[in-house]
Amino acid sequence: MKIALAQQNYVVGNFEYNTTLIRAAIARAGEAGAHLVVFSELSVCGYPPRDFLEFADFTEACLEAVGEIAHDCKTIAAIVGAPSRNPGEKGKPLYNTAYFLSDGKIQGMAHKTLLPTYDVFDEYRYFEPNRMPYQLIKYRGTRMALTICEDLWNVDDYPLYVRNPMAELSRLKPTVIINIASSPFHYNQPVTRLDILSRNAKQYKLPLIYVNQVGGQTELLFDGGSMVLANDGTLIDELKRFEEDLKVYDLENLRIPETRNTKHETIPPPESVSSNPVSSIQLIHSALVMGIRDYFSKMGFSKAILGLSGGIDSAVTLALAAEALGSTQVRALLLPSRFSSEHSISDARKLAGNLGVPCTVISIDEAFRATESSLEPQFHGLPFNLTEENIQARLRAVILMAMANKFGYILLNTSNKSEAAVGYGTLYGDMCGGISVLGDLYKTQVYELARHINHSGEVIPAGTMTKAPSAELRPDQKDADSLPQYELLDQILFQYIEHRKGPRELVSMGFDRELVNRVLGMVNSNEWKRHQTPPILRVSPKAFGMGRRMPIVGKYL
Repeated sequence: MKIALAQQNYVVGNFEYNTTLIRAAIARAGEAGAHLVVFSELSVCGYPPRDFLEFADFTEACLEAVGEIAHDCKTIAAIVGAPSRNPGEKGKPLYNTAYFLSDGKIQGMAHKTLLPTYDVFDEYRYFEPNRMPYQLIKYRGTRMALTICEDLWNVDDYPLYVRNPMAELSRLKPTVIINIASSPFHYNQPVTRLDILSRNAKQYKLPLIYVNQVGGQTELLFDGGSMVLANDGTLIDELKRFEEDLKVYDLENLRIPETRNTKHETIPPPESVSSNPVSSIQLIHSALVMGIRDYFSKMGFSKAILGLSGGIDSAVTLALAAEALGSTQVRALLLPSRFSSEHSISDARKLAGNLGVPCTVISIDEAFRATESSLEPQFHGLPFNLTEENIQARLRAVILMAMANKFGYILLNTSNKSEAAVGYGTLYGDMCGGISVLGDLYKTQVYELARHINHSGEVIPAGTMTKAPSAELRPDQKDADSLPQYELLDQILFQYIEHRKGPRELVSMGFDRELVNRVLGMVNSNEWKRHQTPPILRVSPKAFGMGRRMPIVGKYL
């Protein structure tokens, strides 16, 4: 049997668009000789639908779309994902379901058993886990163990659940595993995902078909990377990353005779599979470009604006935005104050020129002087301090938002994860924006990404790469005046945020106790700020936002 993998980029709740996309892929797969075409988890409605699932109309639209798609499945079968109603009197009203469509109608269903509730996932909020006996999907002599994403993740080294769906399905003697997924990207996920899938194929001695969605869904970025594996766990082929793709495979070519000694053998990869693993920074670069592009296209936006300071964060953000949207669709504003250095202005101009991005200079000095004059009766005799620094940052935000409103731009936020973690930013100032591009990258990672952007030639000026980071809101200001050196700060933040190492553990790892208490104190006391920031494009295993739920009022030191 020939099986097509359809890796597509859906829009949550846009049933007309998603259905058209799915039906077109069914036609393409049929023309390519496929007998079955497989789509990703909740493909009909898009993932994640979140509280849309609480609307009866939304569920009804899903079911109508499944019926419409089934009409196209007369000479070819399809597997699509959508919610289904729980007919029982107990439990949640919906299942997360894989539908098997053939002969113009629904011929079978498989409900998701393992509903993740960790990190960015909250599926048990909406769905009832499958508690019914498992059944195989039988088609053209093939016995399919149809599973949904997390249902394959309960392997020996990841015992997250009591029940193991694949272990139960294996007793029914399937001939292939099919897993439809909506597995969001982070820089470790491709390796972990392949390891999990390979373990399943090898343990059950079955070929495995895996279909993941692709595209940006606000902060969640899906990399695709759908794949087929042989029954010994060997990767046969992988679809494109961060792009839509469709390929057809003959199931017979995925079965390797058990008599073959595969201990030291590998199947030569086809030309589409690189023999060199893609570096994580390259994956991050591709993910962020896709995330920006999809956020704008799916929201109906086209033009972006940002404040270009001459610093590394705004430089990297501008380079990514220009690549994602096109240089003519991005506008840079230079908003110098009396404290801005000439080299920052010249570096910013040079960057905009390198990218072909329109660049405008609007000084904030006159507005700052007017604000100082207005507040002078109240501030008389008081020294210049953080208040005046924040006024400048907020004046820049006022100008940026005014330009955005007047000319139809969306403001890109340029803050990085290090700054967001310790509250080194001005609320309603440089923390403004419609989407945060670098909010899940530590400062040291931003520099690494900048070097990657420059790998084929200078895009980001050398001066921007080498000068000491500064907000330039007071004379001779440097980030290091207020923060530990980023190389050290980022190590502590990474262990605390990504690895959940507490203060005692951090000290036992060799970090200075006083420094640990200082850094963690800044992180915890600035949770209220992070609750008011734009959505952050997620590229790490633990990003700020929906995947990290901390109390605003709390102390952990």
